[in-house]
Amino acid sequence: MTERTVFGVLGAISFSHFLNDTMQSLMIASYPLFKSGLGLTFAQIGLITLAFQFTASLLQPVVGFYTDRHPKPFSLVLGMGCTLSGMLALSLASTFPMLLLAAALVGTGSSVFHPEASRIARMASGGRHGLAQSIFQVGGNAGSAAGPLLAAWIVLPNGQRSLALFSLIALLAMIVLTGVGVWYRNQHRKPKPASPTAAHTLPRGRVMATLGVLLALMFSKFFYLASISSYLIFYLIQHYGIDIRTAQYHLFYFLFAVAAGTLLGGPIGDRIGRKQVIWLSILGVAPFTLALPYVGLGASAVLTLIIGFMLASAFPAMVVYAQELVPGRIGTISGLFFGLAFGLAGIGAALMGQLADHWGIETVYRLCSFLPLIGLLAVLLPDLRRKQTAEMVGTSA
Repeated sequence: MTERTVFGVLGAISFSHFLNDTMQSLMIASYPLFKSGLGLTFAQIGLITLAFQFTASLLQPVVGFYTDRHPKPFSLVLGMGCTLSGMLALSLASTFPMLLLAAALVGTGSSVFHPEASRIARMASGGRHGLAQSIFQVGGNAGSAAGPLLAAWIVLPNGQRSLALFSLIALLAMIVLTGVGVWYRNQHRKPKPASPTAAHTLPRGRVMATLGVLLALMFSKFFYLASISSYLIFYLIQHYGIDIRTAQYHLFYFLFAVAAGTLLGGPIGDRIGRKQVIWLSILGVAPFTLALPYVGLGASAVLTLIIGFMLASAFPAMVVYAQELVPGRIGTISGLFFGLAFGLAGIGAALMGQLADHWGIETVYRLCSFLPLIGLLAVLLPDLRRKQTAEMVGTSA
């Protein structure tokens, strides 16, 4: 870890994250095009998301575990090459299996990108871990917000083949990440400082139990987010009778709020503690999710803004909290949590697609509104910052 915050490197990986997640979001925002062009069902739409999320979910912890022991400074460039191939395949896909393969390639690129980029964010943080994680993650959220706009402006008017243009975004990201890889390699060539002591003395059993609570909170957060990011367009069209373009703008509003919440969640966690941010963001959003299925279109837009902001603020705090809970395993923890985020979202999208085909998309939204109540489990999380401070006082005494 550097002694000062290297904002140039943080900006580069945040920008690369923006480009990476723009392509992912663009794929999701193009679902109506695939659905009408290939006659897909909601269940098949869910399976496309599952194919993307499944490869990302399974491979990310593996990549993180391996690179904890064998750093690969230019692996980010290789991963972005997979994403480039996936975008080209999406533009040419004429069958459902080919769409699944293209989505899996995009997921593979993400599986390499996220754990290594998260490690670099911590290396460049200068000790401001929450801020660095937020800068890194907000790039991805901003890219997710840009996808629906690009779909509305470029892909929907010009058709599926126009997706090939966005492979140039992947090429740009590969160039930026080559520079990041050079900095990463140079850091590993410097003399290694003495290993820091563990930030806490929690017993192994308590650490595992705490990880279990975090995973339950991740389930709550990402299952609910999957219901909005994958199906909000269809829900708005069916429930309010608006057109596709207007629904795309509503999805952009939600994803913009997610980006804003991500940017602020990490610094707030640095200041008031990760546990407090996690508690407030997941459980505190419940009144708004419970009200969402029963309001008009204007109020729905306001509520989705609040929901997106509050839920997103939890993730930077959760990642840094877990990294502090298991020190020395940055890549493994980052890969686990980013992989779990992708995996839960994919499973949630596939499951909700099946339920929507049988019960209707509006029923699914009403059921999912109860998921944030799982946030009550946050009361079981130990306050690592308070515990660390107490240990430091005891040591000095």
